[in-house]
Amino acid sequence: MAEDFGTLSSNTHEAWTLFAVRFHDKPGCGELRSQLLPAHLEWVAAQRSSLRVAGSLRESPGAAPVGGLWVVRAKDKAAVEELICGDPFTSEGLRASWEIFYWSKALPQAVSF
Repeated sequence: MAEDFGTLSSNTHEAWTLFAVRFHDKPGCGELRSQLLPAHLEWVAAQRSSLRVAGSLRESPGAAPVGGLWVVRAKDKAAVEELICGDPFTSEGLRASWEIFYWSKALPQAVSF
């Protein structure tokens, strides 16, 4: 059976869109990250309805984080920006920058880890 991937990855029938956010931390801020981590994780847990996946990015498994990646369910890009600004990692100065991308999930099955 051939899949209609355009239909599968589209959410035009929904009142939300999926976004991928790539964060870049300021270099040399490992101590600040460690200090903010408890507040950041508590905040992330409270955002479960829109913050669908979140985690740090590293160059190798044992390396220090260099940033992060989120998959966000939101009505628009402005809502994603608002979410980012509420994160202690952002408001307390850890983040150097971020990129927000519209994301289309290519396959129909649910994602779980």
